[in-house]
Formats: sequence, structure tokens, C-alpha cells
Amino acid sequence: MTSSARAAVRFGLALPAGYRYPDVMSFHRRDPEQAAERVEGATLAKGLAWRGQPACLHVSFAEGRAAVEVDILGAFEPGDEERLQGLARRMLGLTQPVEAFERSHATDPWLGPLIAANPGLRVAQTATPFEAVTWAIIGQQISVSAATSVRRRLIRAAGIVHPDGLYCYPDARRLVAMGEQALRDAGLSRTKARTMRVLSERIEAGELPLEPGNGSPDVEDIRAGLQAISGVGPWTVNYALMRGFGWLDGSMEGDLGVRRNLQALLGRDDMPGERETRDWLAPFSPWRALVAAHLWAMKS
Repeated sequence: MTSSARAAVRFGLALPAGYRYPDVMSFHRRDPEQAAERVEGATLAKGLAWRGQPACLHVSFAEGRAAVEVDILGAFEPGDEERLQGLARRMLGLTQPVEAFERSHATDPWLGPLIAANPGLRVAQTATPFEAVTWAIIGQQISVSAATSVRRRLIRAAGIVHPDGLYCYPDARRLVAMGEQALRDAGLSRTKARTMRVLSERIEAGELPLEPGNGSPDVEDIRAGLQAISGVGPWTVNYALMRGFGWLDGSMEGDLGVRRNLQALLGRDDMPGERETRDWLAPFSPWRALVAAHLWAMKS
């Protein structure tokens, strides 16, 4: 997939004091083969499809600032630069009001020590909401390492490659073109392949818009649209909203890591069930997903 046109945009983003860029690097280093992401020192390169064309997002971190360049095989359209800046801000977690969260709960007997141990912690983000939804579908009921392997196979099967050498995470258009059997050949189960195909078809038909606007996402509309697809349940929706939109109020009681670390935090012999975990998280609304991030970050 190539184009005779090529365009690039460059811009800088101010980073708040104490910004934790190694967390961003760690999240995008999940794939040991670095098929679609490349982390070198303080620089991240990320391959993604932009309007169906190969694109590479480069982010270089320095004290208090991130230098961003997006190289696209294709021509820019009006408003693309603004949308790309919004994408970069979300991907770096800069839309998350973590300072307000920390002020609100710094003295909480349970959460306060977690905040003190990881000040400035943000929820790591995918480049696009579509990547977040599909990653959540891939990861249902399998280990992170197994999900990472399937994700890599899917990316390579999609076959979108940037001249920088990175594969690009495919968009809905590409998955529709691949077809359900190709998704299964990439390692997805029959059920997950069907879910991914239906999701992609509805996005391409304009029935399920996931493109973030300038304001907050319409969470209930997105939730209703996603849960109307067989194979997409509450955990998948909350995870996708958290990773793709930076929505911080998804309750992650269905996540085993959250429940296991809550058990450790409370000094329990038994692991809290989903209902008990949901009840424990409830008072922390509208920050429940950020609380989950602090539980994931706990040291054993």
C-alpha cells in the first residue's frame, strides 16, 4: 500500500512537571519484536494507518517537552494537523487531569500511599480508539504474551508498511478488506474474528464512529454501539474507553490484575469477587480507571 504523495507535520507539546515518559515507552514496548513500535532511548516511533495510508508517528522526549513528527504516505486533508495534534496529546496522556485526581485522594488511607508511590501516573494510551477496541478483543481471556503474539501476526497480515520499516497498525478499512478467514489465519478465534469483522464493517459504514472530537467522548453512545456487537462486553468496552479515549471512570472489576492487587492492598487471604471489587471502586468515581492503573502499578 503506497502513494506517490508524502507529507509530514511537526509540532511540539509541553509536558507537565514530573511527566513519566518511561511509562509511555514501557507500554509501547510490549511486543518484543517491535513490529509496529520502535523504542530507542527517549524516542518512540509508532506505525499506524492514517486514512488507509502508512504513517509513522515519531515522539522524542526532552525535559518538559515532546517533539512530534508524523510522516504520512499521502496528502494531508484540511484539519489533519489539528487531528494529529489531538491524537498525540491523547496518546501521551496529556488530556488526563491526574493532578485533580491526586489532590482529591492524596489522603485516602488506601489510595493515598499508591499515589505517593507513583505520583503523576497516567493511563497508558493507544494511538487510536480503534486500536484500543481491537486490542481489548484480542486480549479477551488470554494472557498478555499470547495477545501480543496474535496482535503482531494481525499487524503483519494486514501488510501496511511504512518506509521507515515499521508495520502500521491497521484501520477498520483494512480489516474489512482482509476478511474473516484472514483474521482467523492471524490467530484470532472464530468468535473474535467475527466480532472484529462486524466491528470494522460498522465503523466503515458510519454506524459506529470512534473518531474522538475536541471534547469528551460520548461514552454512553459509544458503549451502546460497542455492546450491540456480539462478543463485546462491559470489560472490553471499559478497557477500550480507557486506553483509546483516556476516559478515566471505567470500572475494571472484571480485570484479574486489579482484583489480585486489591487483595494484596487490603491484606486479604481471598481475592475479592467482581461485585465486591466494583463496590470498592465505586466511591472513586469519576476516576475508577485511574485507580485501576495504580493497582496495576503496585509492586509485589
